[in-house]
Amino acid sequence: MRVGKEYIYCLSTNKAFMSTKSKYEMEFPIQASPSLLYQYISTPSGLSEWYADNVNSRGEIFTFIWEGSEEQAKLVSKKSGERIKLRWLEDEEEGDPYFFELRIQVDEITKDVSLMITDFAEDEDEIKEGKMLWENMISNLKQVLGSV
Repeated sequence: MRVGKEYIYCLSTNKAFMSTKSKYEMEFPIQASPSLLYQYISTPSGLSEWYADNVNSRGEIFTFIWEGSEEQAKLVSKKSGERIKLRWLEDEEEGDPYFFELRIQVDEITKDVSLMITDFAEDEDEIKEGKMLWENMISNLKQVLGSV
């Protein structure tokens, strides 16, 4: 599957469609152990500390609550101690391949820990807005972790 502002051919559905979102990635150095960081990115209680006002999960479905509004995402994949990938149900229902991923990266030499974010947005303005939102969220995470 190729992603970008071009055609995407999805083998699982044998459909071609025009992608309207572009992928972007960000890296945030985090001063915390990978195992502690993983608890904050992969569990409802951890995500409730920094990502949303409240997070619940039932099976593969995560419900994120912000100031009274709710969004649901499906767990696409998870690798213990390393990453979590979710897809908003709205994208899932429309057959869109978009997701957001939180991945822990540890430098083999320095042992520095970074949180890698992968997300999608429709245009340059939305990418800028998305990056600012992630910067604010990760700032919250760093405060919770005492990594400021």
